[in-house]
Amino acid sequence: MAGYLCTYYFYSMNEIKPIKRSVQLQPLSREHHDGLLFVWKIRQGINNHTSIEKLSDYTGWFWKNHIRPHFFQEEKVLLLFMEAAHPMAVQLRNEHNYIRELIIAIDKDADSHDFTSLANLLEKHIRFEERELFQFLEEHLSEKELAEIYEKLEKYAVACEEEWKDEFWLKKEIK
Repeated sequence: MAGYLCTYYFYSMNEIKPIKRSVQLQPLSREHHDGLLFVWKIRQGINNHTSIEKLSDYTGWFWKNHIRPHFFQEEKVLLLFMEAAHPMAVQLRNEHNYIRELIIAIDKDADSHDFTSLANLLEKHIRFEERELFQFLEEHLSEKELAEIYEKLEKYAVACEEEWKDEFWLKKEIK
């Protein structure tokens, strides 16, 4: 397992920067890709004038099937390998709490600004983890510690048992 890397591309407005990710952290990077796809879908839904109810339903589904189990992995696995007071550990917990509160607060009375805020926050959080936190872990943890992380991630793998069928992000709604 040691020495194998995979390249993931995380896009920003004006640049494409390949990030070499260790095999041990790849499961989280794949989930981050799903998170960025969620962000894109929410933004497309807003642009397509998708109903707030549908955006809310999709957000709740994505929370239950993707974000909540992903947060569990990071909080119960990654944070075991960091000092609790380390600034990146504190940032991870704070951002998870803020995202969690924002998702819980979104309901049928939410507006497009709530979804835009969520999309922006989630994208920023994923970029932090990919560009800073994971880089830090790869540089400071031993191969044995990274292997332990990988084993725990596989034990608590994020598995979605139901697929979201309505591709609202591909079509404009007629009002």
